[in-house]
Amino acid sequence: MSNGKLTKYEKARILGARALQISQGAPLLVKLSEKDLERINYSPIEIAKIELEKGVIPMDIKREMPKIIKEDSETKEISV
Repeated sequence: MSNGKLTKYEKARILGARALQISQGAPLLVKLSEKDLERINYSPIEIAKIELEKGVIPMDIKREMPKIIKEDSETKEISV
């Protein structure tokens, strides 16, 4: 990864896609207690943020680089 950091657009895309999956019944990739879920109001966006911070979202990012170089990275390799 060129700088090892997500852009705000990449972060928004990943969070939105994962939150949609969660809202449609996908299993959570982190263990959260009932108390934690109540604290965040069972929000799919907040759950997705927690998953992204822990680096467990199984999504890849493709960045178009100059000179037709493509760069692939997994979300667990990138800091938030």
